[in-house]
Amino acid sequence: MKTLGWLLLLVLIGAVGLGFLVRMPFGPSAETFVEIAPGTGTAAMAAQLEARGIIRSRYAFDALKAVQGGRLQAGEYRFDHPAPLTEVYARLVKGDVYTRSLVIPEGYNIFDIAQAVEAAGLGSSAEFLAAERQHVELISQWSPQAESLEGYLFPDTYRFAHKTPPLQMLSTMVRRFRQMTTALGLTGDVALTVTMASLIEKEVRVDSERPLVGGVFVNRLAQGIPLATDPTVIYAALLENRYRGTIYASDLQSDSAYNTYKHQGLPPGPICSPGVASLKAAMSPAKTDYLYFVSDAAGHSRFASSLADHTRNVQAYRRAAQAGAQP
Repeated sequence: MKTLGWLLLLVLIGAVGLGFLVRMPFGPSAETFVEIAPGTGTAAMAAQLEARGIIRSRYAFDALKAVQGGRLQAGEYRFDHPAPLTEVYARLVKGDVYTRSLVIPEGYNIFDIAQAVEAAGLGSSAEFLAAERQHVELISQWSPQAESLEGYLFPDTYRFAHKTPPLQMLSTMVRRFRQMTTALGLTGDVALTVTMASLIEKEVRVDSERPLVGGVFVNRLAQGIPLATDPTVIYAALLENRYRGTIYASDLQSDSAYNTYKHQGLPPGPICSPGVASLKAAMSPAKTDYLYFVSDAAGHSRFASSLADHTRNVQAYRRAAQAGAQP
């Protein structure tokens, strides 16, 4: 009987001790990241968490796994406060991995997006660019001849786990494009509409003026007048890795199919990721007789139906710009 009593006492002490290890908060008070590699076993995972000061005892972790079960998920986890072992364990079962925010504004092109990916700590810009050129099958239903995913990486705020593969990020952005354009009712020649929308996105700051600019482009295309839009020239230079921060005369003479000063019609594909307002404008451009537009000093567009009126608008813009530049 005495032996049984001692055994019961030891069991009771063990239970109390395990309860202490499981329920009493423990861990860092400062931000600490732990990267658990795929394929890591429970014992190795527990040892890693103990070594980083996230849990008090690897053995208590193993015991909790035996009682609660569940599949523990790999990934990068962020810990910033002492917590009970049960909380840490529940996060690993849930896969509550730390994600990084990736903001893609309207008008970003593939080069901008690649830089944003790198700045967010989600991978190198070079690897992202290589992947977006490789996986054009993601948009084959809209643009079977596309050489990149330009225009189809929808502008939005995304959250990705550290070390998310580029293909997974690209697939998420293209899926968002599909969701948004389906909601807008975009049908027909999607590639043409997205290309037009990308020009509108780059040319216009004010949403209410986007349909008017779309109308200008439609009128110029109908009359065989080159679109002569600067953003396409800049994009051509970017593709050839020769953009120097401004447009030079040599850029205007480029043989690139994206040079809309030299070639009639739309460029071969989009030059950026257009937002909802620009997509709507491309889908429903305004019906006007305007053939020209130029931005004024306030960022609005001035429209003209004749070259003479357009010339006056350009001169007014230059005078305003010079006046603003004077000390």
